[in-house]
Amino acid sequence: MKIIVVIPARYGSSRFAGKVLARETGKYLVQHTYERALCAKSVDQALIATDDQRVKDACAEFRGDCVMTSAAHQSGTDRIAEAVADIEADIIVNLQADEPEIDPSYIDRVAGLLVGNSDASMATLLAPFETADDVSNPNIVKCITDLTGRAIYFSRSVIPYDRNAGGAAEVGCYKRHLGIYAYRKDFLMEYTSLRPSFLEQCEKLEQLRAIENGYTILTDMVDKAWDGVDTEEQYQAFVRRLSGSLQ
Repeated sequence: MKIIVVIPARYGSSRFAGKVLARETGKYLVQHTYERALCAKSVDQALIATDDQRVKDACAEFRGDCVMTSAAHQSGTDRIAEAVADIEADIIVNLQADEPEIDPSYIDRVAGLLVGNSDASMATLLAPFETADDVSNPNIVKCITDLTGRAIYFSRSVIPYDRNAGGAAEVGCYKRHLGIYAYRKDFLMEYTSLRPSFLEQCEKLEQLRAIENGYTILTDMVDKAWDGVDTEEQYQAFVRRLSGSLQ
């Protein structure tokens, strides 16, 4: 079974322009993520998908496998679908370019959900919440699942709503969604052809398109969330962590 990690890497970013090419560590941010992906034991190939020549040129510097895709795509998932359209593969893992500290075993975990469950089309990971503030933060997505780990719903709101507590219950009752996905390739091509769904547009959460169209999303809990890089401040924190680990 062939597993490919695809890293969508746009140069533009509303909160941190050009972040994928930030290189205060001596390596591009996207390079850190690409190298982490290659450390996953189950991965046969890692591929960067971009719409900007500057990113492609940077990938050539570190010999990263990179393809150019259309600038018209509305999401990273659409970009990934174009990148793998002519590649023979069974499972595609969607890994964001700004995840330089992801544990490679997490990539194996999300891909393994599909390897071991032939009836599922898509998979993702969840982690415990650490603070009540994070539970109430609409920028951090929550997920509820059934007893077998199949996702029931994703939301920016506090779910489940605890009536007795007047809203949020104890922190341990909630599951935090992590931004990594695995898809069967045939499902990915069909999924990206579907129209954006009502729930997806309400919550601004693309994975709800799959649920609303009746597809199964498997989940697995990992020990903790990792820190992505959305802002320049978060990038500087990453630089400090990496510098400290190398001393």
